[in-house]
Amino acid sequence: MPSFVSGAGLGLRRGLLAALQDSAVGQVDFLEVAPENWIGIGGRFGRQLRALTERLPFLCHGLSLNLGGFAPLDMNLLRAIKAFLDAHGIRGYSEHLSACADDGQLYDLMPLPFCEASVQRIAQRIRTVQDVLERPLIIENVSAYARLPGEMDEADFVNAVLAEGDCRLLLDINNVYVNSHNFAFDPHAYIAAMPGERIAYLHMAGHAQHSAELKVDTHGAPVCDPVWALLEHAYALHGVRPTLLERDFNFPPVSELYAEVAQIRALQRQRGHD
Repeated sequence: MPSFVSGAGLGLRRGLLAALQDSAVGQVDFLEVAPENWIGIGGRFGRQLRALTERLPFLCHGLSLNLGGFAPLDMNLLRAIKAFLDAHGIRGYSEHLSACADDGQLYDLMPLPFCEASVQRIAQRIRTVQDVLERPLIIENVSAYARLPGEMDEADFVNAVLAEGDCRLLLDINNVYVNSHNFAFDPHAYIAAMPGERIAYLHMAGHAQHSAELKVDTHGAPVCDPVWALLEHAYALHGVRPTLLERDFNFPPVSELYAEVAQIRALQRQRGHD
């Protein structure tokens, strides 16, 4: 299996494909795609993706595995993901610590009850995923807009799932910031509580301020100053880790995205590159 990624990366979206095809090499250290958006895609788009996966390291970030749901895991999807990872030499696979389906695909990331029963159930699903994919699973802390009953706080829950599932963490810095605002906790303490030895890589993104009380993780805006400061905090506590910029819509000129990737690189250099 190829080695993991390093440096600063960018999320590959269909709307960025042409621009990245021409210029990504040298501007980013790695790219990341949602496998569900690319499995079975042929023709021009398939050729363009193949051209990029042959020139740059890639990660995959899943959308619909439904780790937190109650419906049985979709084994056909898992096998298709494994084939995609193998075919493109993908260096790591992550998914959201959330629910997104049961009676039907919700196309959203739903909150989970932070309790021991959830920990045990999700950890068993994680172990199954790792067995099928024959590689470690990386789980991401997610943004949320409601809290379900449970005896744990979010940081304790994430730690418990990581330990019981024996998997790795994708620490999304923007999600920490959004949740700290929406649920009134200290984002610095949250990042400090994460197990550094399990952090595989980090995500950065922008969000929207819907009201004084509510921030929403949109991936549709530049990264704001408080989130940049939290990234510096994470590096200071846990060391420099591979870090990826996400942008899902409202795409600016690709040069502006490269400038944000360069800002990640600059912070990594200040702390000593991984």
